[in-house]
Amino acid sequence: MGEDAGLRQAMETYGDMVYRLALAQTQSSHDADDVFQEVFLRYLRSAPAFREEEHRKAWLLRVTVNCCKKLHGSFWRRHTVALSEAIPAQNQEEQELLSLLEGLPQKYRAVLHLYYYEGYDTGEIAVILGRSPNTVRSQLARGRALLRDAWKGAEEL
Repeated sequence: MGEDAGLRQAMETYGDMVYRLALAQTQSSHDADDVFQEVFLRYLRSAPAFREEEHRKAWLLRVTVNCCKKLHGSFWRRHTVALSEAIPAQNQEEQELLSLLEGLPQKYRAVLHLYYYEGYDTGEIAVILGRSPNTVRSQLARGRALLRDAWKGAEEL
């Protein structure tokens, strides 16, 4: 398979997943577009060979997380205020949940997204994020607790 065909297949298969994770991490469709483009440029440049399709998926997720971290740490990002954009939601309740997720620190958003939206277990998330499995489990528990508290607080309003 040629480079163009391999890239096209990867984008068709995993493009939505990469974009969703980038959007969840950056909370901006413009930044998510930039991350998406950077991830697939890196894919094209490095032309990695994978033994299994699951390795390709994990590689793309790891590169997406790294690109988001790089974006968050950039000079430009540190000296600007991001505009909040709504992530498309199916209904009002889901929109409220996504809004509460946006309020969580990035380390919790990443773990919750990979666990609930992408279906990874804690061991796989640990590999993707470069954290220990215990840290991932702890962040999942704390993220859920923060989300639960935020949800209760929102219901009381």
